[in-house]
Amino acid sequence: MSDVVRFGLITGLVAAAAMAAVLSNRVSERIRVPAPAIFLILSAVASDVVPGLASLSVGTVQRVVTLALIPILFDGGMHIGWRRFRSAAGAVVWIGTAGTFVTAAAVAVLAHLVFGFDWLTAMLVGTALAPTDPAVVFSVLGRREVTGRSGVVLEGESGANDPVGIALMASLLAAAGSGGLAGAVGTGVEEFLLQMVVGAAIGVAGGFGLLALTRRVPLPNGALYPLRTLAGATIIYGTASIAHGSGFLAVFIAGILVGDATVPFKAEIERFHASLASLGEIVAFVMLGLTIQLHALPDGRAWLIGLVLAVLLAFVIRPVLVGLLLWPVRLTRGERGFVLWAGLKGAVPILLGTFLITAHQADADRVYHIIFVVVAFSVIVQGGLVPAVAGRLGVPMRIVEPEPFAAGIRLRHEPRGVYRYRIVAGSVADGAVLADLPLGDAWVSLLARDGHLLPVGSGLVLRAGDELLIQAGEDDSDPEPLFSPPA
Repeated sequence: MSDVVRFGLITGLVAAAAMAAVLSNRVSERIRVPAPAIFLILSAVASDVVPGLASLSVGTVQRVVTLALIPILFDGGMHIGWRRFRSAAGAVVWIGTAGTFVTAAAVAVLAHLVFGFDWLTAMLVGTALAPTDPAVVFSVLGRREVTGRSGVVLEGESGANDPVGIALMASLLAAAGSGGLAGAVGTGVEEFLLQMVVGAAIGVAGGFGLLALTRRVPLPNGALYPLRTLAGATIIYGTASIAHGSGFLAVFIAGILVGDATVPFKAEIERFHASLASLGEIVAFVMLGLTIQLHALPDGRAWLIGLVLAVLLAFVIRPVLVGLLLWPVRLTRGERGFVLWAGLKGAVPILLGTFLITAHQADADRVYHIIFVVVAFSVIVQGGLVPAVAGRLGVPMRIVEPEPFAAGIRLRHEPRGVYRYRIVAGSVADGAVLADLPLGDAWVSLLARDGHLLPVGSGLVLRAGDELLIQAGEDDSDPEPLFSPPA
């Protein structure tokens, strides 16, 4: 076989695999198994059936997955945006940080007392299993949109506790050689605080800097704007990492700051990063799956330990300990239960497991397979039941159908006094007659309902889910309170 034919065959097979991965979302909806689980399990099976697929080094997989997490976290931050994040910022930071620590501590105690791991290894296992995963949460929700604060808390936590967990793992591994558990803990706390503070500072500075660059430095082609944003997000990650900060936290914060801002070609930037995040999710889970050896799961009772830890995490540790932390947060009982159930594990715990292997920690391979079992249980069982649990707990969740067509005009300069809102259930506008809405001198230019444009008339009755384009004078106030949830 000539090199050209061989190259064509490999290219075609890779493209076919990519096409199958893209179409797997349709399969996922039918069999009610989240797409990340399909990628992870099939690639793990493939690595056992075709041993050559498992020839990639763990270090290479680790770097690829790290790069994939940059667009995933940046897109997750943009999806939340500053406006939504601000409504639940305290809860997100509290649960994302304290929740990670209490989960890691609880798993570490169980791993030491029940399964006999030494304290340092037990702490590393707990740290690896503590974070929830934004790629899995966003994938499981898919076209479903959770209204209210529970959706913001869930999405924010999944993005916030990843940098916390990664920084904590890096701190423990860096401190592992300092001699003694007490020394490791002390050095680890110092390293962790440094990563959080530096990462947050660079994330804020980088986010505002990226906004200023996008607004003030025009480019000759609109297709270049998303590429510049991607390059900016990657620079923010690299800068934070060089400065011994959490690059993942910096990227997530920068995405939040960019999310609600008005910048040129914003729609193109959002679509590009959403597509790149979806690709990153596929790449991350496929690459991680190739590092798993399914035939080795029975060794050292890895499958049994992983299954026990997964059940305890889902039904005891998170509901009880994280539930206590979530108690002061203003949520209904159903919303609180939904957030506790939908804290899913995913690519980040497995990535943290690869850190143990590359650091040559004792019993690293066994721990790595335990983490895989926990993630597989979380994604398949918990993730598959998320819609049913939301319905059972009365959490409002709606299907957002794709909207492939758009009506609009292109402007050379940034429009002033133009607002776009989706009416939230229970807001002032929900059920109100358009003429009775206190808009002042502002007026509704366009109104879309269920994917169709409606004629805008004074007698039109508004309802939750309607999307409006409002034009107001530069001196008029922002009518956001009319369409937001009641205080």
